[in-house]
Amino acid sequence: MGRKRCVGGDGSKMAAGCCGVKKQKLSSSPPSGSAGPGGGGSGSHCGGAAAAAGGESGALPPPGGPRLNGLGGLAGGAAGCALSPPLPPSCGGGPAGLSPPAASLLSSPGAGFGGPGCRKMVVSAEMCCFCFDVLYCHLYGYQPPRSPRFTNDPYPLFVTWKIGRDKRLRGCIGTFSAMNLHSGLREYTLTSALKDSRFPPMTRDELPRLFCSVSLLTNFEDVCDYMDWEVGVHGIRIEFINEKGSKRTATYLPEVAKEQGWDHIQTIDSLLRKGGYKAPITNEFRKTIKLTRYRSEKMTMSYTEYLAHRQHHHFQNGVVLESS
Repeated sequence: MGRKRCVGGDGSKMAAGCCGVKKQKLSSSPPSGSAGPGGGGSGSHCGGAAAAAGGESGALPPPGGPRLNGLGGLAGGAAGCALSPPLPPSCGGGPAGLSPPAASLLSSPGAGFGGPGCRKMVVSAEMCCFCFDVLYCHLYGYQPPRSPRFTNDPYPLFVTWKIGRDKRLRGCIGTFSAMNLHSGLREYTLTSALKDSRFPPMTRDELPRLFCSVSLLTNFEDVCDYMDWEVGVHGIRIEFINEKGSKRTATYLPEVAKEQGWDHIQTIDSLLRKGGYKAPITNEFRKTIKLTRYRSEKMTMSYTEYLAHRQHHHFQNGVVLESS
């Protein structure tokens, strides 16, 4: 089946997602290809442990609706943010301090899916590092960091924050619209950290316990059968008509079903409840669902790994970073 644009009946872009809450290693997802749909719209949050069973609704955004922004002033700014002592505005240096998967992505020219000769992954540890830069600068009142060195190609994306040893969900918001990565990660770093309606805005005190994940969504395909997707490989977005005749949507990122131990039916039913469907769920109703499957590339970094990566960069430049 050919790939189709993941857009609503009115042509507006969908933007919703969900990530799991169990522990995740610094790793990537299965192979992926082309980026997802374009368009304009707004971002919405993903579900955690509580939202997995019910959670927020997945209403379609109004056509031409405003995009959630990153609290203003984040699109520009040549001056870099300063840690103590001042750090450069973008992530650099070698892979010191990172877990082996992230280090290999930064240092190995052959890193990617399927070995030598295959397409390299787009997502990288530097993207997580950049998200930490953006959040740190905002929380401490510094100028936004300069543009990073990784690709600025457009992708649908999600930024997920987890906290603590048990990696509890702290915020997750993204967009199905293909955004340039530099501006998209700036925007959704702060939107997910400060504007997820399920959580209070993040504070400085939480930084040392945070984990940041960047997910780039790819390979969007509309399918005719709601069972035509693979647990642990595909993320899914469903569109359905609720009891009141309103169109609703909901999505789970690829890792959610596997982490929760769900099969196809359990995942679909959870998404229906997440999208606000309250009536009994029958097999006949499931067959009316419009389902889009997709894949993602994912990278995760802890704040400790972020500091080690930055420290390595400054040591190379003759500056010693003292973390608090």
